[in-house]
Amino acid sequence: MSDRLDTQISYWDAAAATKTFTHPLHLPWLAGIGKQAAILDYGCGYGRTLDELERHGFGNLTGADISPAMIERAQLLHPAMHFTTLDTPPSMPSPDADFDVVLLFAVLTCVPGDDAQRRLIAELHRVLRPGGILYASDLLLQDDERNRSRYDDYATLNGGHGDASYGVFRTGDGAVCRHHSREWLTALLADFEGIDSRTVTVSTMNGHESTGIQILARKAALT
Repeated sequence: MSDRLDTQISYWDAAAATKTFTHPLHLPWLAGIGKQAAILDYGCGYGRTLDELERHGFGNLTGADISPAMIERAQLLHPAMHFTTLDTPPSMPSPDADFDVVLLFAVLTCVPGDDAQRRLIAELHRVLRPGGILYASDLLLQDDERNRSRYDDYATLNGGHGDASYGVFRTGDGAVCRHHSREWLTALLADFEGIDSRTVTVSTMNGHESTGIQILARKAALT
């Protein structure tokens, strides 16, 4: 799959004013994180999760997104926070080991290609300090008829899955998205040490109830 499909900036710019994101932040997973820890929300959208973190006392917060319109909305809603638009995603304008925590909420679903997902995870691994935490929240493969049909339709229309595994589909408003198997997510995060995971029910950006997964993992500390 092309990087253009794996960014879809025009779609997210058009959606910036209207979409609502709902993946929950499980605060007990951050209980051991200092309030001045450097936290990156990669794919921050309009800053919803960073706002929740700030309300719980975290103060060193950075949001990054590929969509200029999402970042504009975030800055209007949260003028005191630091946001950056990614010009060459997934690359972050940050040195190695710059963050203590990285949040990746409902981002992999927007990056349908296998290779693009691998590049994204590698970049987040780079900017995390040794011992730093990755907190990912995303959507699993759904087993209902509507979603199975969407997965099959996309694979048929595109002559197979190409660079992505089963679970890619097109939404009614034109985005190409992806749901994931647990096995793929485990392989994708193989360079991290798993800490915990939880299954959650979330409402998608288009209002459908779906099964999601949240994963807490750690970059190995230096030895």
